Amino acid sequence: VQLQASGGGLVQAGGSLRLSCVVSGGTSSSSFLAWFRQAPGKEREFVAGIRSNNMKYIADSVKGRFTISRDIAKAMVNLEMNSLKPEDTAVYYCARGPFVVGRYNDPVYYGVWGQGTQVTVSS
Repeated sequence: VQLQASGGGLVQAGGSLRLSCVVSGGTSSSSFLAWFRQAPGKEREFVAGIRSNNMKYIADSVKGRFTISRDIAKAMVNLEMNSLKPEDTAVYYCARGPFVVGRYNDPVYYGVWGQGTQVTVSS
């Protein structure tokens, strides 16, 4: 299984970006797909995740601004990011793993990662 992330870039504060992650080489419909991000000097943090039953989990830091969705037919998961802030600047990674109750925000449970895409928000 491979994950390919795309859609990062440079945007001004208040702007929007859409990240996409394509899952290839395996079945995505039954997996928990998530987005993490990592800023320089910081630990990788959970941003959002979505289960096969479409239940969604959003980090408090981005709630109300970011939306996660999945397209099973295209084996793709998307992250719509609005009202971006400079503190959203990071490398964003998509990841696949089993859904672990209460621990879905822990990167250790994810076995497959995409290559990362840079998001830079200027003030």
